[in-house]
Amino acid sequence: MEAQKLIDQTIAFVQTTLSGAEAGHDWAHTRRVWKNAELIARHEAVDPLVVALAALLHDIADAKFHQGDEEVGPRKARAFLESLPVEATIVDHVEQIVRHISFKGGNFTRSFHSPELAVVQDADRLDAIGAIGIARAFHYGGYRNRELHNPDIAPNLNMSKEEYKNSAAPTINHFYEKLLLLKDRMNTPAGRRLAEQRHRYMEGFLEQFLEEWDGRR
Repeated sequence: MEAQKLIDQTIAFVQTTLSGAEAGHDWAHTRRVWKNAELIARHEAVDPLVVALAALLHDIADAKFHQGDEEVGPRKARAFLESLPVEATIVDHVEQIVRHISFKGGNFTRSFHSPELAVVQDADRLDAIGAIGIARAFHYGGYRNRELHNPDIAPNLNMSKEEYKNSAAPTINHFYEKLLLLKDRMNTPAGRRLAEQRHRYMEGFLEQFLEEWDGRR
């Protein structure tokens, strides 16, 4: 089957599966990540089909919405791809990307690496920062009924994977615990360039937010 038809079928599957999903992890998010991945991939020696399929399937079943089960996403991605005429090596590769893409606190050793993972991970991280990242952070915080900010709860920059997964800290803490760290954890030159401006935008937002919070502006 030609690559475009595989991509079109994957798009239809993701749109159906994520219908009604939380707005930070829905089809619109997936589409942005896919487009970001295509943009970054132009500058990298990667398999474009693997990049497209992995970007489209990367959030097909986020563990946050499945009782913390980190294998449900890889399983679902594999089951879908195995229903199509896709080479086994591509299925394996996409499954591994879906399994290893998440930040998960950042304080752990990753066991899988590939240029395609680097591209899709950068694309996903770009959607977590900048104006969209700010909107997604507060939407998810509201979804989980978290405080906007609590000066008495300091950000925890040394969380284990389990602590990160179970954290219920205020949304502003998430900027310091993850979002502001992503610029320096991008994998590709194109990803780093795109992250710079979005990072600066977040810094300006946080300065304004904290001054308003304290009644200084």
